Amino acid sequence: MLDVIPTGRYCSRVVDTAHPRQPEATRQRILEAAFFEFYRHGFQGGSLRRIVEAAGTTKGALFHHFAGKQALGYAVVDEVIEPLLMERWLGGLDGAADPISLMEDAFRRYARQDVESGSWLNGCPLNNLAQEMSPLDEGFRERVDALYDRWRTALAAALSRGIETGAVRPDASPEGAAALLVASQMGIWGTGKSSRDAGLMLAACEAVCDYLERLRPPGASS
Repeated sequence: MLDVIPTGRYCSRVVDTAHPRQPEATRQRILEAAFFEFYRHGFQGGSLRRIVEAAGTTKGALFHHFAGKQALGYAVVDEVIEPLLMERWLGGLDGAADPISLMEDAFRRYARQDVESGSWLNGCPLNNLAQEMSPLDEGFRERVDALYDRWRTALAAALSRGIETGAVRPDASPEGAAALLVASQMGIWGTGKSSRDAGLMLAACEAVCDYLERLRPPGASS
């Protein structure tokens, strides 16, 4: 999942809105409101009326910045979900001496954080769009698939460097492990959304961490 804490603080971590021009500030409010609207109700169920109300603007302003709902959805993926993915799941991996510990920490931290905030009940915004829109809209499918591919590539690269430095077993398959980890994240947050069972979600995260521990060389510890 791409997972998220559903608070209005989110976009301030992605775009500096401290001293923006007014049109840009309006655009960012629309993007933030659209993100949460699509996250809670799905893209097809998302309401432009609720978006402009939450953003404190008008439909005229929305259509000034975005050609339509589809263009707004694409912008949410490109400008909101992509930075969130980079921050949460790939931050610190480049050049990490112990990529396994970073990956374990990400699974544990964001699962617990999302359970505590309640956002786990909405699942993962990226996986939600993958399930809902990839079969229906090629623009969404291409954007979502590109993010998942970037995620897998970054994990595989980190594990490959770990093999070179001795932090990862030499017989590990970086590409196979990366594919499994991304698929596990999708399944774990999807399981939380469908089951409403926080214990099940957290247990699945621990199982992934157990798998990651087995990628360490014999005798190595975190």
